[in-house]
Formats: sequence, structure tokens, C-alpha cells
Amino acid sequence: MRVIIVDDELAAINSLSWELRRHSDFISIVETFTSPVEAISGINYLKPDCVFLDIEMPEMSGFSLLEKLEYRNFAIVITTAYNQYAIRAIKESAVDYLLKPVDQDDILGVVEKLKKLNGAQNFKHQFEQTFEALSRASSPQIVQIPVSGKILFLRVNEIVYCESDGNYSKAFLESGEQLLVSKKLKELEDMLPNRMFFRVHNSYIVHLLKVKEYLRSEGYLVLSNQKKIPVSRTKKEAFLNRMS
Repeated sequence: MRVIIVDDELAAINSLSWELRRHSDFISIVETFTSPVEAISGINYLKPDCVFLDIEMPEMSGFSLLEKLEYRNFAIVITTAYNQYAIRAIKESAVDYLLKPVDQDDILGVVEKLKKLNGAQNFKHQFEQTFEALSRASSPQIVQIPVSGKILFLRVNEIVYCESDGNYSKAFLESGEQLLVSKKLKELEDMLPNRMFFRVHNSYIVHLLKVKEYLRSEGYLVLSNQKKIPVSRTKKEAFLNRMS
């Protein structure tokens, strides 16, 4: 099995490489990367069978790296020393991870699981499982919204869209309730998980899962509450890419 290791710590790469070579002839390490940006082009070019991926890197998270890949037909083993929430999510999805510093028994267990992944179709399925697990782990389910001298704890799925209102913003909820938020729209945008929300216009942020349709001729979105939201010309292509 052709393997790539991605970790911003060279010592961690060397340790994992040594353990893999020591305990398995099944694994062939074709390349290692300390830079996730360089790893993107390396993975796309080398097309490995498996990537051992650190999810906590300062330059770019492991999840962001996966988002940017063109080639996705490989198995993933997550390596991490932190992020217990992500570990729980990954474990519940029956995909593999190694807690650093790596343990010999854990290495052997992961190698045995990889041996059972026979063929590219299984690699693709395992990739999708891991990607979905990391997506859930990386997206907060509750956001803190400042409103009238207090903080509301809102589930992100309650928010349909947000609108600029001078030095404030308005948040429109599924219930029909409208909140006056004590933040400018840009500040509110930074508070919302960017994998779930998108600023389609200088005055509007929408929850992507609440978008029902896009009216090409008019340049408007129709949301789940039937509200029509304009999409600026400069945001159109990026929005359609996010929805594809």
C-alpha cells in the first residue's frame, strides 16, 4: 500500500515512518510533507492508497486540506495529539485515527484494518466517511449571538439568513423571529461557521442548507422561508461552486 504522511512536525513524521516500516512490509511510504499546502499538489500527483493526516496544523487544518483535493480515492488515517471532540466523531463513524505519540498496538491495528480495504471503491467509501466525520467535528452546532445586552445561544440550523443594518445586523430564524444583533455583518460573518454560511451580497449572509433555488434570470436566491435574496455578480461563481 502506497502511503503519504502529512504532519507539520518533522519529529512526528519520523516517528510514524519508523513505526510503520518496523511493523509492516505492507506499507510503502512514497512521500512525507510538513506543509499541508505542498501536500495538496503531492497527493493529487502521486495518488496514494492511504494518507496519514494530522488534523491540527497551523498553516491549514487537515479538514481544509481534504476540502481542496482533486484526488480523493484513498483511505485516511487521522493522527492527532489534541481535539478530543474530533476523535469522538471519527470513532463513531468507524474510521481510523492514531493518537500521538503513536502506540505500537495502535499501529498494528490500523495496518490490519487497511489490509481489509480491498480496492479503490473501499478507499473512496472510507474517504467519504472520514470527510463527513471531520465536517461535523469542525462545524460548531451552537453560536453565541449578542442581542440587547445579553448573549443568545442559537443552534446554527435555526438561522436562515442575516442582513446588514448599519452598525448592527439582523438574524432571521426558522421560527419567523427576527433578532437585532449587536454586531456589524462582517463581525457576524466571522462568528458563523463558514462551511455552513456564505456571504452572497454585501448586505446578506445565507445558510447554505436553507437555499431552495437560484433564479438565474433575476440573480436571486429563494430560501426555505420563501425570502428572495440578491446574489451579487462578484459572488455568483463562488456561490454556485459552494452549492455544487
